[in-house]
Amino acid sequence: MESVSIRKPGRSAVSGIGKGLCIGILCFLSLGAHAERIKDLASIAGVRDNPLLGYGLVVGLDGTGDNTSSVTFTEQSLRSMLVQYGVTVPPDIQIKSDNVAAVSIHAVLPPFTKPGQKIDITVSSLGNSESLRGGTLLMSPLRGANGEVYAIAQGNLAVGGLGVSGADGSSIAINVPSVGRIPNGATVERAVPNPFANTKNITFNLHEPDFTSARRLVDAINEALGTEEAQALDAVSVAVRAPADISQRVAFVGYLEELEMEPGQVAGKIIVNSRTGTIVIGSNVTVGPAAVTHGSLTVTITEDVQVTQPDAFANGETVVNPDTAIDVEQESNRMFELGRGTTLSDIVQAINNVGAAPGDLVAILEALKQAGALRAQLIII
Repeated sequence: MESVSIRKPGRSAVSGIGKGLCIGILCFLSLGAHAERIKDLASIAGVRDNPLLGYGLVVGLDGTGDNTSSVTFTEQSLRSMLVQYGVTVPPDIQIKSDNVAAVSIHAVLPPFTKPGQKIDITVSSLGNSESLRGGTLLMSPLRGANGEVYAIAQGNLAVGGLGVSGADGSSIAINVPSVGRIPNGATVERAVPNPFANTKNITFNLHEPDFTSARRLVDAINEALGTEEAQALDAVSVAVRAPADISQRVAFVGYLEELEMEPGQVAGKIIVNSRTGTIVIGSNVTVGPAAVTHGSLTVTITEDVQVTQPDAFANGETVVNPDTAIDVEQESNRMFELGRGTTLSDIVQAINNVGAAPGDLVAILEALKQAGALRAQLIII
């Protein structure tokens, strides 16, 4: 099917389906297999980060805090804090403080973190605070998914954003001033139990599930150890018998992580991002025998105006007559043939030879998939 586009004077003509689309193509060409460290391909089961979440108050703001008239939970939190320090505010008196903001606090507790160590935290406004710049986070507990307190947060915020507003309602904002960070802003109070020292086996989990990679991981470990200590559990997990002594176990895992292996080739995939127009073609994409043709039809419409005026002493009227010119141009692109086992570079070169735009490339790939000639998964996200 041929595509048709229309052009008016002052605008450039558009030819083909995709020439009106800003689509970039990224082609990952096959560079040959190479070995990679096990550390870069797999992680150890049970050794992971743990998210923490908390709630607190940021004080000391320069009038950019929450409007307590509309954000009632900020006032409630402020009352509760004052009660803990022996200050009682009558219920019929509303606390109005533009220097206080209610915030959420989140952090990540790395594995094997011990009590007394410091972790970074991120503080985000929960109410209508315009900026947290210059504020100080009061002592706030950080809880894990089980509800237990694992860290205590407190400190001065570092805010990269800037927000300024005028009396007439005009405002300007740079980045996001309602979010800030506190480096080393939380002290760990409790360690997360880790099964690393208590299990009989150490299990490596591949980042990308693949049976070939799992088999090669087993082969690499057994070859290095000289015994059959490793066995694959599935396409992700490989279990390795580890020493019982914890110091020997740490050295053992460190040795295994530095081993190199050649990961399995991934399945051929073509990823099309419909929102950004990006097309990614994997290196293992091939096609079967097929023939493809690409044609384009361009219609150019030019509109002029002719004005006819009567003689000076005649009783006629001035007449405006439109003059329209239509020009049709069709490109003559030849058909190209794809042979059996055609590689990625052959596909891209053949499509470029016929002048297909990136948008047309999507249509060609979809047609090849429907014809059963495309040896890859066509994924549209």
